[in-house]
Amino acid sequence: MPSTASSIWYIDAPDPVAVLHANRDPDPEAAFALAKQLNPDHDVVPAASGSLKVWAGPDPGSMYIGCFPGVTVVCTVQAARSHPMSLPELLIRPLASENTYLVAYDVPLGWGAFAHWERGEFRRSFSATRVHIVEDEGLPLVWERTYWAGDHPVRLRPGDVPDPQILPFEPPEFADAANERWLGFRYRDSTSEDTLRPDEIAVCGFSLFPAGQAPASAPPREPAMSVPAGKRWLNWFRGRDGMP
Repeated sequence: MPSTASSIWYIDAPDPVAVLHANRDPDPEAAFALAKQLNPDHDVVPAASGSLKVWAGPDPGSMYIGCFPGVTVVCTVQAARSHPMSLPELLIRPLASENTYLVAYDVPLGWGAFAHWERGEFRRSFSATRVHIVEDEGLPLVWERTYWAGDHPVRLRPGDVPDPQILPFEPPEFADAANERWLGFRYRDSTSEDTLRPDEIAVCGFSLFPAGQAPASAPPREPAMSVPAGKRWLNWFRGRDGMP
């Protein structure tokens, strides 16, 4: 499962995981329109599609979007920020959604972050490494209690000496737990075999170029994936440019 994630979710559906279970094929036209809306100073070019297992933490020149009924996910490097509250206004509520959730982590760095806005109003944010809390704003949520109580301790290797300021949990795991509470699945460790997995959530890919610097369009490669979004995305893109 992904070792990094930097995602923003726009949610109107009361049961997001049910929506994701029932709709495995995202809307490519809505994704393309949103990508252009979120990147007004860039040329946006459709690229390879795939799943959250691969594209949850994209590089700065890419964005991956999945648009489903009442559920939209945007994977962008802009979500991987040490201070989630500094998320640009454009990214907080571009779709007039009821809830906006940010979930980001980097397992190799031991860093994790999450944030919540309700109808564009800030509610909660957290960002930390194992030994340093970077941001902790808003009222802690009920589900956080077991983490702060030490029920999910950091797993040290034999011989490691813990830092005196070490947190009572792994920040990436903390962020992933927020994702499960809000969206019904985990990026990394599924709670059961029936739980939705990142490789089952399809996203449409886009390459971002400074305005006026995009190369000639080329069709995206068709990725190896178990959901039908790859063919739909490829066929839609070919149709846009009149390709065979």
